[in-house]
Amino acid sequence: MSARFILNETSYHGAGAINEIATEAKGRAFKKAFVCSDPDLIKFNVTKKVLDVLEKAGLDYEVYSDIKPNPTIENVQGGVAAFKKSGADYIIAIGGGSSMDTAKAIGIIIKNPEFEDVRSLEGVADTKNKCVPIFAVPTTAGTAAEVTINYVITDAEKNRKMVCVDPHDIPVVAFIDPDMMSTMPKSLTAATGMDALTHAIEGYITKGAWELSDMFHIKAIEIISSSLREAVEGTPKGREGMALGQYVAGMGFSNVGLGIVHSMAHPLGALYDTPHGIANAIILPTVMEYNAEATGEKYRDIAAAMGVKGTENMTAEEYRKAAVDAVRKLAQDVGIPTDLKEIVKREDIPFLAQSAYDDACRPGNPRDTSVEEITALYEKLI
Repeated sequence: MSARFILNETSYHGAGAINEIATEAKGRAFKKAFVCSDPDLIKFNVTKKVLDVLEKAGLDYEVYSDIKPNPTIENVQGGVAAFKKSGADYIIAIGGGSSMDTAKAIGIIIKNPEFEDVRSLEGVADTKNKCVPIFAVPTTAGTAAEVTINYVITDAEKNRKMVCVDPHDIPVVAFIDPDMMSTMPKSLTAATGMDALTHAIEGYITKGAWELSDMFHIKAIEIISSSLREAVEGTPKGREGMALGQYVAGMGFSNVGLGIVHSMAHPLGALYDTPHGIANAIILPTVMEYNAEATGEKYRDIAAAMGVKGTENMTAEEYRKAAVDAVRKLAQDVGIPTDLKEIVKREDIPFLAQSAYDDACRPGNPRDTSVEEITALYEKLI
C-alpha cells in the first residue's frame, strides 16, 4: 500500500521572506492579486507590509476582508462573488487559519463551481481542478494552513464546523516570515503555539502516522516546546523558532491526520466562538491521558523531545505521565486556562459530543472512541 505526501511547490523562510512575493508573482506571470486578510490585520497595518511589496513591484491587487475569526459559509460566498468581479488571477492569503481557510474555499469554488454551496466541500470533496493559485503568508505561528490540504469553514446555521480535506487546495508558495508574526499579542502567541504543539502530538500518534511523518512531528515537538515560552515573551529567537516549528508540524499532520483533540475543539469554536488554539490547549492533556495505552512507546519520544530527562529508564506509566505533565506545564507557563468551566455549558455537552464524534478528525484518533466516551471527556474538563 502506498502513502501519499503533499507539500508546497515552494516555501521561503526567515526574516524578509515576504519580499519574494514579487519575485514569485512576476516569475509566474500573475497580473492581479486577490488579497484575503482579516479586518484587524488591516487595521494594525500588518497586511500593509505585503501590500507595500506589491506596490513597490508595480503589481495590482484588490483586498477582501469580510473574514471572521471562524470563517463562515457567507464569508466564503461573499469572497467568491468578489473574486469574480475583481479580475484577479491569484490569491494572497495573509493571516492565520481564518484568512487562509477562506482563501482556500474561494479558490476551490472558483475552479470547481459545482461546489458553490460550500457545504458540499465538507470531508474529502471530489473536486477535479486545482484551486486558484494561492500565496500564503502566515501572521500567526500555529495553524500551518500555509502547508496543509485542510481548511475549516463554520456552518453558522447548524452551529458546526466543517472540516474540508482536498489536495487541490494547498498553497503553491508559502512565505514564512517571522517579522509578520511580531505584532501578535502574548495571548494569541500562546494559543496558536499550543495549537501547533497539538498538531505535532496528534500527528505523531494518529493512526495514519508513519516514518516520514514521524520525522517531522518529533522535530516539531522539540522546536515548539523549546521556543514557545520565549515567543510569548516576544524574543526574536522564540518567534523564529515558532515560525519554523509550526510549519514543520503542518508538513506532517496535513498528510496523516489528527485525532479527537481537534474533534472536540471544533464544536467549541462553532458554538461559542472559542479560539481554536485555546480549545486545543485545554483539551490536549486530558485526551493524551485517554489515548496513552494506544500509543506504544511514542509518549517516551514526546517526553524526551519536550526536554524530560531520563526517559530511557522510565516505565511506560512513568514516561506517559511525564509527557502529559510536560504539556500541562508548558500550557500553564504560557497562560492557558486549565479547564472548560468558563466556556462549556453542561446542557450543550450532548450536542458537542455528537459533533465531535461526527468530525472528520475523529477516525484518526489512536484509540477508538464513542459519543459516550467523548461525553465523559467533556464532563471531566468542566
